[in-house]
Amino acid sequence: MSILSILSAGVKEAVKNKYDVEIDQIEFQPTRKDFEGDITLVTFPMLRQVKTNPVQLGETIGAYLVEKNRAVSKFNVVQGFLNIVLDDRYYLDFFGNAKNDPDYGKIAPEEKAVMVEYSSPNTNKPLHLGHIRNNLLGYSVAEILKASGKKVYKTQIINDRGIHICKSMLAWKRYGNGETPQSTGLKGDKLVGNYYVKFDQVYKQEIADLIAQGKTEEEAKTQAPVLLEAQDMLRKWEAGDEEVVKLWSTMNRWVYDGFEKTYEKLGVDFDKNYYESETYLLGKNVVAEGLEKGVFFRKEDGSVWIDLTDEGLDEKIVLRSDGTAVYMTQDIGTAIQRVQDFAINGMVYTVGNEQDYHFKVLFLILKKLGYVWADNLYHLSYGMVDLPSGKMKSREGTVVDADDLIEEMTGTARKISEELGKLDGYSKEEKEELYRIIGLGALKYYILKVDPRKRILFNPEESVDFQGNTGPFIQYTYARIQSILRKAEFDYEEQISEYTLNDKEKELIKQLELYPEVVSTAADAHSPAVIANYTYDLVKEFNSFYQNVTILGTEDETEKKFRVQLAKMVGEVIKSSFALLGIQVPERM
Repeated sequence: MSILSILSAGVKEAVKNKYDVEIDQIEFQPTRKDFEGDITLVTFPMLRQVKTNPVQLGETIGAYLVEKNRAVSKFNVVQGFLNIVLDDRYYLDFFGNAKNDPDYGKIAPEEKAVMVEYSSPNTNKPLHLGHIRNNLLGYSVAEILKASGKKVYKTQIINDRGIHICKSMLAWKRYGNGETPQSTGLKGDKLVGNYYVKFDQVYKQEIADLIAQGKTEEEAKTQAPVLLEAQDMLRKWEAGDEEVVKLWSTMNRWVYDGFEKTYEKLGVDFDKNYYESETYLLGKNVVAEGLEKGVFFRKEDGSVWIDLTDEGLDEKIVLRSDGTAVYMTQDIGTAIQRVQDFAINGMVYTVGNEQDYHFKVLFLILKKLGYVWADNLYHLSYGMVDLPSGKMKSREGTVVDADDLIEEMTGTARKISEELGKLDGYSKEEKEELYRIIGLGALKYYILKVDPRKRILFNPEESVDFQGNTGPFIQYTYARIQSILRKAEFDYEEQISEYTLNDKEKELIKQLELYPEVVSTAADAHSPAVIANYTYDLVKEFNSFYQNVTILGTEDETEKKFRVQLAKMVGEVIKSSFALLGIQVPERM
């Protein structure tokens, strides 16, 4: 039980005992630095139920807690604020139990299962910086939800059909001369992406030519021969044309192989892949059933819609007049299919904030169709990632390639580490592995420490900094703790029940005690930023402790053992919290 739960029960008991009142509102806050205390009870909200003055109420509750609760040693009242001082025994009991718990911070498993969708790329180009934020957010939220007790399935839906795919296919067919990833030495996703850029170059030139011949810009965009040929290729694919389907299968395989290499570098994985080519027809039967129930309505041209104007939205099409599905139809069907496949009762969709409206509509439709699990759908909406050089554009080939960025981050870590000169005695292989861990840690932490909803300006150089709120700073602190443990060549594991804590030790234990609550808060908010910023606060508290007390140099054996134990637990929590962010920690730096 947390200290807030213990104190809440004590406060309710005190008010019931002294005033015969059942209070329903208790407000705690951290004690201000200029007053003595660990936790402060705000008495003002209680005054509407307890008819007394705030100082008297604070004095009465404080005296009761000191008498009845061994966790409270003393108190003071400032106006309507009861500042509670916790007994060292409480902190020692907590620490003695928590330091031996290998699952500290994790919440007991429950029956609820949830699916987290992320990545979901198109098969016409490599993954880029925007995909990196998507993957890191989705993977981290999945790990945080696991730690909060839920069973989690990780998935993606690969957008492997449509006109954009045919554009790459057509450009390769026209200009590829049969080249392959093997013949060029390129990753398959990069090779296919090059032809997507090539298509756009040809398309723009044809538009310019048609405008020069007297066409309007709109006419030129719709009549360009290369676009008409790509549209014809899409029709052939949908009709099952053998040659087109074979080329589609071959080029998609190249892309899948490339994606897998990038996912491995990023350290993300999936339990199940769905493919749009297999799911785009899902949902049509559901729409037909919804028509019969009156959820949807048909317009004169035969198209099917839903009217959401009563909910403050608008009318939304779910089936075209020719009977073909739209994205909404597919997403309705895919959601239902996933629940059938995995017996989940909730889903998290990691998709950029430009799709906010789409998911409002999707969730509302599923509720109107009567699916009870629709109440447990969540859109993990996130902002765009910008670079100092400006916005990325896939068609023009100006995106920041994910593989290139990972390599750049490793190179930046290498450069800074070599300048600091702290790697004497490392083999070349050990150094390269360390550079990779630092570089990826910098990238992941820089992106995940920001609230998902906010837009990010990503600066690679700034992220690989060994000072401040960065991944390498936290990794360095973890490595420092491991160095302390290696130097502690004595048995420091004995249980210590009698010990007088100094202020730095107490503050560090208070920070450690917050970890399970932080995991729960991060899960509820679907926000890795909560974990990232907690870890930074923990590391700052440890470094203050490290700079102000002697750990291995103290002559008091009990003190020395306790402080090594405390350092060790801080290291374990850093490692645990960083694992929730998908970040590794090095044993040495």
